Amino acid sequence: MYRLFFRPFPRINLIALCAFALVGCADKHVAARKAAASAVVQPVEVLAIARRDMVESLSLVGSVAPNESAQMRAEVAGLVRAILFDEGQKVTKGQVLLKIDDTELVAQTTQAEEAFKLAESSFQRSQTLVTAQNTTQAAHDRAISEFNTSKAQLALLRNRLEKTQIKAPFDGIVGARTISPGDYVTNQTAITTIDDLSRLKLDFQVPERFLRRVRAGTSFLVRSRSMDSDKAIAGEVYFVSSVINPETRSSEVKGYLTNPPPDLKPGMFANVEVVLAVRKAVLTVPEGSIFNSTKGPQVVVVRAEKGDEFTADFVPVTLGLRSKGFVEIEPVKKDALAEKQPVVASGVGALILFQGAKLAPKPLRKEFQVDGGN
Repeated sequence: MYRLFFRPFPRINLIALCAFALVGCADKHVAARKAAASAVVQPVEVLAIARRDMVESLSLVGSVAPNESAQMRAEVAGLVRAILFDEGQKVTKGQVLLKIDDTELVAQTTQAEEAFKLAESSFQRSQTLVTAQNTTQAAHDRAISEFNTSKAQLALLRNRLEKTQIKAPFDGIVGARTISPGDYVTNQTAITTIDDLSRLKLDFQVPERFLRRVRAGTSFLVRSRSMDSDKAIAGEVYFVSSVINPETRSSEVKGYLTNPPPDLKPGMFANVEVVLAVRKAVLTVPEGSIFNSTKGPQVVVVRAEKGDEFTADFVPVTLGLRSKGFVEIEPVKKDALAEKQPVVASGVGALILFQGAKLAPKPLRKEFQVDGGN
């Protein structure tokens, strides 16, 4: 008689066999998916890598002011005899705007002129007598003192007489007047204002973290909703305050606007775009071309293969400035990218793409293109 002995199969071996079977099935599925994906030609929109000047800017709000502004006041008190300007009139430097009654001062000046002539004659005679030793030194000193006193008195009255005519301190436009002929004015009376609008100033605040990049000569662009045109006006910084406001953590900056349009007026608010950095002729692609992965940012270059076949090539890049829908790129590996190379222009994160994937490229539609400038 024979006895049959069955040796139990170890449980661990059974688990291992199942695992190998599952791995084998998974590998087959992955291979099948890769094979299927490789057979599919993915349509993509492409745009060529281009060189552009990239500008980094800071958007702020500023206030427009005239180049110069002066409030006109009288230096001597008196009645207004004549007003020689019209409100809103253009005037030139030195032009007489207003005359104050000078009748009394004219009389005093005439009297002082006669006194000066007498003192001058006495001084000249005293000089002759001193030379001939026919007078005392004390008498000569007295003649010198009277001559200098009369000369100073005449200069004082002439100066006061000159101040009865109020003149424009610079070329500009006269504002509204607050007085009329016959009014009595003093040095506290505001007569009118004169604004020099040959160029305008812009006053704005720059946050402290950007101050090291703003200095005299830094350029900026200005736009205002109050202007008829949307065209930007160029300006240049001429002053950066050395003090930071502890409440706003910003510093005052001023700049000139050359050739301002007539509809941009002092007192208006304006949008300011301060140019912080400019990089000349750098490689750029649309922002939608950047594929962010665990390996870092990449662009998908469309490589031409044999015949009419195209494949995807993922090229790692480092990103730089961003402006107007474009981003500066630099390949991690030198010379991996060049100008005019086509890259997938948009939707790289939503497309089924991998290294070596077959592509059917077509130009990016115009409605999705942005103008990054040159």
